[in-house]
Amino acid sequence: MLTLTGYEVKQKMNEPYNAGVMAGRPATREAPMFGQRLAALRRGKGLSQTQLADLLDTTRKMIDYYERRAGNPSLDFIQRAAEALDVSVAELLGSESNSKRGKPGPTPQLQLRFDQIRRLPRKEQEFVLRFIDTVLEKAQKA
Repeated sequence: MLTLTGYEVKQKMNEPYNAGVMAGRPATREAPMFGQRLAALRRGKGLSQTQLADLLDTTRKMIDYYERRAGNPSLDFIQRAAEALDVSVAELLGSESNSKRGKPGPTPQLQLRFDQIRRLPRKEQEFVLRFIDTVLEKAQKA
């Protein structure tokens, strides 16, 4: 039996969480096709399960459920997940190729910011646009 001293326990508690390490039990069967697509698109956008859960106003456990076990996800979840991942429902379901999309890999930070701005109220979007225009005008004069 392994026992830790008080110092070792404190050291363990101060170690950063490693999100790359699989948590929980290993899968005993292959994930459903929808779950595989959801996980691949989420990772392609550079999102963790927790970050996607926050975007969808749900829990990480629910995202894990949809990625590993859900054989029949609700239409509401499919639509919300597609919107959060900025893909079509058809692409999320695997019936449309993503070949017409941009480069594979995480979405650039600038694109993520534009996506956030797109969700702001119209007046706040206009403020951001005026600010960007001002910065671009100054850059052209310099």
